[in-house]
Amino acid sequence: MDSVLVSVIVTTRNEAENITHCLNSIKAQDYPRGKIEIVVVDNDSADATQEIAKKYTEKVYDYGPERSAQRNFGVKQSKGDYILYLDADMVLSREVISECVNTCVKNDFIALYIPERIVGRGFWIKVRDFERSFYNATVIDCVRFVRKGKFLEIGGFDESLTGPEDWDFDRRIRQKGNVSIINSAIYHNEGYFSLRRYVSKKAYYAQSFDAYIKKWGSGDSLVRKQLGFWYRFFLVFVEYGKWKRFLRHFILAAGVFFLKIIVGIAYLKSKKQ
Repeated sequence: MDSVLVSVIVTTRNEAENITHCLNSIKAQDYPRGKIEIVVVDNDSADATQEIAKKYTEKVYDYGPERSAQRNFGVKQSKGDYILYLDADMVLSREVISECVNTCVKNDFIALYIPERIVGRGFWIKVRDFERSFYNATVIDCVRFVRKGKFLEIGGFDESLTGPEDWDFDRRIRQKGNVSIINSAIYHNEGYFSLRRYVSKKAYYAQSFDAYIKKWGSGDSLVRKQLGFWYRFFLVFVEYGKWKRFLRHFILAAGVFFLKIIVGIAYLKSKKQ
């Protein structure tokens, strides 16, 4: 295991408030420090993001215009056997990298999902964390730890997509080998929840939905799940016995449906414009 080099690709834009926590969590991994490479790809930050990043790694680059292009560029600059890609507002639990390497090497997996926890302040962050917990390793999720050779084989992320690029990448990587999920989590800091910011972000990502549908076809079974009403509103919360936990937390479940309805209305309005 100790011979495997892991490259952690961190994409950033004006993340001076968060990036220290992210990079410290990488440095604090229980995996040999000399076998972790940090690559930071910034997108023209106007704050101190790049200056902070340079305290942790020499591999700090400025590249854009979107997250997909940043990730692909970062992988090209990396030397690792495996790639772990993160956003700057994410923090790793201490065992993530060692568990990923052990799981892949022992079982010949080419990629892994990593459970994501949403952290921040307020009731709606609890709702977001509850909702996100049902998506792990489903068609709404995306692998985060990938064998570099397979990443390059499929051409990385589709840079023409912003939002559904994760779904697109996930389905293409799963065509190349077996994937699984680990137990250790990533913590995604969303700060204090703003409904306006949340809806705006979802609307921005939704702009690429038509391109994603065109690429795979409206009749594609995964597209129908990822963008269809039935799976997104109901089935993902009840499949494989998950309905028991969903019903046990009625108030959080009601909050999930409220957010989904608001986002759905905003999406329909944008389609009419």
